[in-house]
Amino acid sequence: MMMTRRMVGGIAAAACALISTGDGRAEIAAFDLAGPRLTVTVKHGGVTLPITQVPNLSAGDEVLVRADLPVDQGARYLLVVGFLRGATNPPPKNWFFKAETWKPKNRDLRLTVPKGAQQVVAFLAPETGGDFGTLTGAVRGRPGAFVRASQDLNQAALDRARLDTYVAGVNRRDAEGGSRVEVASPLLARSLAIQLKADCLAKPAELQAGCLTAGRDSLVLSDGHSSSLAEALTGTPTDLAFQLAATPQGGLGYYSPYIGVVRDVARLLGAFRTANYQYIPALATHDGDALALLLNAAPSFSKPLSVLVTALPPVGPASLPPLRATEPAARYCLARPGLALPVEGAPLIYATRYARNVALRVAGRDGREIDLPVVADAEKGGFVVKGDLPRASAFEPELTGRLHGEWGFVPFDGPRFALQSPQGPSWHPDDGDGATLVAGRDNALALTGAAPACVANIEIKLPGGNTRAVTWEQRGANGLTAKLPLGDVPPGDVTVRIGQYGVADPIEFKLTAYAEASRIDSFTLHADDRSGVLTGARLDKVAALTIDGSRFVPGALARVEGGDRLTLTAEAAPALAVGDAKTGKVTLIDKRIVNARVTVAPPRPAATLIGRSVTVPATPVAIALPEGVVSQYGRLTFSLRAAGGTRFATDDRVEVATADDATTTVGVSLQDPQVAVVSLTPGAVLGVGAAGPLRFRLVQGGVASDWQPLGTLARVPTLRTAACKDSCTVTGSDLFLLRSVGGAAMPEGFTGDSLSAPKPASGPLPVSLRDAPDVAASIEVTR
Repeated sequence: MMMTRRMVGGIAAAACALISTGDGRAEIAAFDLAGPRLTVTVKHGGVTLPITQVPNLSAGDEVLVRADLPVDQGARYLLVVGFLRGATNPPPKNWFFKAETWKPKNRDLRLTVPKGAQQVVAFLAPETGGDFGTLTGAVRGRPGAFVRASQDLNQAALDRARLDTYVAGVNRRDAEGGSRVEVASPLLARSLAIQLKADCLAKPAELQAGCLTAGRDSLVLSDGHSSSLAEALTGTPTDLAFQLAATPQGGLGYYSPYIGVVRDVARLLGAFRTANYQYIPALATHDGDALALLLNAAPSFSKPLSVLVTALPPVGPASLPPLRATEPAARYCLARPGLALPVEGAPLIYATRYARNVALRVAGRDGREIDLPVVADAEKGGFVVKGDLPRASAFEPELTGRLHGEWGFVPFDGPRFALQSPQGPSWHPDDGDGATLVAGRDNALALTGAAPACVANIEIKLPGGNTRAVTWEQRGANGLTAKLPLGDVPPGDVTVRIGQYGVADPIEFKLTAYAEASRIDSFTLHADDRSGVLTGARLDKVAALTIDGSRFVPGALARVEGGDRLTLTAEAAPALAVGDAKTGKVTLIDKRIVNARVTVAPPRPAATLIGRSVTVPATPVAIALPEGVVSQYGRLTFSLRAAGGTRFATDDRVEVATADDATTTVGVSLQDPQVAVVSLTPGAVLGVGAAGPLRFRLVQGGVASDWQPLGTLARVPTLRTAACKDSCTVTGSDLFLLRSVGGAAMPEGFTGDSLSAPKPASGPLPVSLRDAPDVAASIEVTR
């Protein structure tokens, strides 16, 4: 229904004028006067239920209504029940029934809901003789007003039920003391769709309950399910009070839906005041199996007489609770005592008894379906499983449960839940060889097993005998990561104990906490290689590495910035393919085992030496060097052939190094993709002091081949003369670089520029160099 601004403003102004507080905010008198009780039962399809379990009536239902008045009741009340069929269709006279409550034989009304009825209104009117006809005529003359009153009273009663449940829960927790109000109130508010005053939780504990429930009537939030139960079937809108509350005159949203509805019904019934009767709304609140009527005005027994008006549940199809799981992806342990399955979407499951015979249906291991009774608990935010559970072994580790029950007389199905059931001693460390713990710091322990949702507690027994609680979090479908608090624990054996819901005996296993030792990062191995590099820290404590049965033993250890690099070599190259995901087992010298991530890289480049030559600058006297010895002053040129799948490219580099790791990098000249030529002067690029065995390796894309021998680099003296008569005389500089001349050893630290040596019988004068003592060289002499 559309309303113009003038219409809304006029209604709001009128309402504010009729009902206001001293500070200008409109209010309505609270429903805090206790009225009479109505005992009502409904029979449907052979089943009889109290009215407090019936959310809606159906045509053909048998209804029994009785007014429970005190035995000393002074005023005579006529109980009238009438059925309505919409705002524009007056009901027939025979849809109205009366009971004379002061006559024991006539005080009960036994009715059958007629076909076509949509609402039911009950009246308690002081007996005057013409009261029944007057009430019937009033309703039939203005049926729309009473249709609307029925809607509003039903809506207000349902909202009041939610509010009362919330206030009772907060007060109950407040009486228990401690922080129970702070813990329980958010779930209560969410379950019942009640506005939570979050700032109240910051107040001292003794003030929280009063703050949370202050201005209680304004706490109720709009709830579509409650509205659908109360709404008439005529299409008459039920949001007049909501529109009114949003206007400036109505307080710009100050009113909750509950306040708006009770204001609306009070205004509506106030318009029916006559000289003889005034109509007072009565909220039908649930009290056990009966309806307790609450009034917001004191009844009058003088003209105009007060007629109490209340509503019974609407007539029509059931509006089933739109329940949904609060956390659809969560898993819950079926064996957990007091298991709570959080649901939302239908606050009335907590505030009323409409939902009955609700159970969680699960399948046993033998295939039979088992119904586990559940009850709605607003403080737990869902349905709580009650009673004794079957043995955990009766269920599979992973199963699905579904809520089902009855909403009044109509069956309904709720959401599904992923459930788990414990499977005995299934938990163990992820590492099959046993986890390694380090004393002196917290350790993350990865565990694998069945039904992680059923782990109730984890604790650790320390070397001294004390125990500590352990925190954990779920990891995947079948894993946990436990944080073991070992920050102040000395090395030694510890016992991990895992308790499970539904399993009597905890799982126990022993582990050893070692002193801080090696840090293992990763092991990189190129396909087809026997050797790889392990990175980490304190790798001098590594005894061996095993990958799929291949055992690698330590080799060279290099200290680099940020850690160590340890070369490990196997007897034969393991059968590993590029990209294989492997985990190696590193054995430390103290026998503990640590996992190492293994990376299998592409094969390294390969090349072989196929030619080499040395060009030496001209000198007055030359020293003849054999093949494989390179003078520091000589120009070394060598050629390589690509091996395996290697192909040379113009951006390839070759590293040349001495035994003491003096290294240089030079480019290549390509004959073709199979052959490359490299040229350099070793003494110039490696340093004047470089000497000893030379080696080279090919580098492609940052990956280097194996080192291969290239020759021997030797420093040679510069000779000016070499002559032999009776003996030989040699002159020059740096003669100390000679180790022997003519078979005679040179003295250590020789500083002269001339030396004498025995004359050879024939041929050149034999010499040896200090940088290549085992290599025979010679000097051509004049005679």
